[in-house]
Amino acid sequence: MVELDRLSPTRRPKRNPVGYQNWHSLAFLHWRISPDRLATMLPSDLVVDTFDGSAWVGLVPFHMTGVRPWWFPAVPGVSAFHETNVRTYVHRDGVPGVWFFSLDAASRLAVWIARARWRLAYHHSRMRVERMEDERGKRVVYSSRRGGRGTETPGIAGPGLPGVGLDLEIELDDAPGLAGLDEAGHAIPGSLEHFLVERYVLFTHDPSGRSSKLFSGQVHHVPYPVRPARVLMFQDSLVQAAGIEISGPPEHVAFCEGVEVEIFGLEPLAT
Repeated sequence: MVELDRLSPTRRPKRNPVGYQNWHSLAFLHWRISPDRLATMLPSDLVVDTFDGSAWVGLVPFHMTGVRPWWFPAVPGVSAFHETNVRTYVHRDGVPGVWFFSLDAASRLAVWIARARWRLAYHHSRMRVERMEDERGKRVVYSSRRGGRGTETPGIAGPGLPGVGLDLEIELDDAPGLAGLDEAGHAIPGSLEHFLVERYVLFTHDPSGRSSKLFSGQVHHVPYPVRPARVLMFQDSLVQAAGIEISGPPEHVAFCEGVEVEIFGLEPLAT
């Protein structure tokens, strides 16, 4: 069994970033899934990462601002948009990371750049992230819906499935509810929370299918300040559209206000 180093990827790489982003209002929803079932959906060079014998599938909607390359300032109306990703956890040569089944963004430009430069399976969607606070408490509402025929260009915005999307409302919980957090809300190494949220490496390949060569990329930010959350309303077809069957509400739910992120470029992996 390969021993994974789960702390080294959290440290800042010793090279210059290629871009910057700010991630806000992140909801982390997770379900257990059979590792054997998941393994059939991954490139052969990647190994399913498990916690207590279970693989996990995550659904993560959030808002992005300040999205820019290192050499250019953020542009109003271009550098901010919503995103939702469907992901799981893998490792290669002892390095733990993320594999994205799909990523949806409310920016056609971002979708085009991400598919062309970052080799990620992005799709364009109409999306909403809204914060609310009243006598019912603090809540966040997320919605996402992929466009229909004619709104996506093959090889640019991905094939997608028109109408696939997410409707989610969560309530932010001030009471302790996640065992794997310290007093600052940071995930404790070795905990389920650390396994699910503290991921800094991604693995990817050409989403058009023209090449199966694997690449890895890395991000860096302070540890996520995580808090408990409770699902009030949930309807999703994004996970199913990725070919994954889930049933019932998520087994693990968490929320993060946000982090400032450095983005480091993709590097090809030796076969």
